[in-house]
Amino acid sequence: MNGPPAGEPDMSETEFEIIHRYFVREEPARRDVIAGIGDDAAILQVPAGRELVVCMDTLVAGVHFSTATTPPAAIGHKALAVNLSDLAAMGAEPAWATLSLTVPEDDPDWLGRFAQGFFSLAGGYGVQLVGGDITRGPLAVTVQAHGFVPAGRGMRRRGARPGDHIYVTGTLGDAGLALQRPEDAAALRQRLDFPQPRIRAGQVLRDHASAAIDVSDGLLADLGHLLEADALGADLQVDRLPRSAAFRASLTDRNPLFYDLPLGAGDDYELCFTVAGARCTAVEAALAGVACGCTRIGVIEAAAGIRCHRQDGSTYHPTVNGYQHFG
Repeated sequence: MNGPPAGEPDMSETEFEIIHRYFVREEPARRDVIAGIGDDAAILQVPAGRELVVCMDTLVAGVHFSTATTPPAAIGHKALAVNLSDLAAMGAEPAWATLSLTVPEDDPDWLGRFAQGFFSLAGGYGVQLVGGDITRGPLAVTVQAHGFVPAGRGMRRRGARPGDHIYVTGTLGDAGLALQRPEDAAALRQRLDFPQPRIRAGQVLRDHASAAIDVSDGLLADLGHLLEADALGADLQVDRLPRSAAFRASLTDRNPLFYDLPLGAGDDYELCFTVAGARCTAVEAALAGVACGCTRIGVIEAAAGIRCHRQDGSTYHPTVNGYQHFG
């Protein structure tokens, strides 16, 4: 984290105090961090026999969260969590992160709670913050996360084949319902504000999945990206979509949202993955030991497009396609 370039709004009197007060940790550094915060750049060592996996996401106030309703700790947590979810989809073990934080003012209370949320999640996965930047402006948070996979074993969006079964971890639609009905169960709001990246599930899936992606923009949108990688299609059984107890307590299957939120709402940060038929029993057993579990929801087909069906065989026509960043 360095000083502001010439021409930027002046935070130089407090910038380094902010960095050291909120973002320099006292706990021992990872052994693979040669130089972290305090130099012009980080020096990092990738372990032998591993490949480096890198991802980056940005959260913008008024687009990805509301400053009026989202606690600062949740913003800090989620800024890292969405990146760890991408690492999980690749089967990676998290290692390092960098943070670019733009804030409208030096607000000690906000910064302290933001940092608490960020480092609480980072500590749980052994992630060390190794650098970044802080400046003044409209509130936005960008995190870049780095992780490792054994050489040649990282999961990809491509690799599915016709006949493979489609699974998702956890449950779908909770975060979307929290936005639709903020007065409903606190458990729904927890899923929206404090998503849990499926890191352990991703590492287990390296031994089983033919392809994988994280569900951040909605199942239809993200499964669509996976299918596009190999020019394939899918048949989904919408009655099989996993829904939490809090979700089912809020909606019945007579409400279109009962189907459309699990299909199209973003912010679930579950994993969607494909598995060859011969490996279904093994993957279900393997993920039974991981807290999130998994549910089989459909099958890969050769014909392009996603077709949705009810349990009785009737066609279901979703009214949503997933979150679009532009358009």
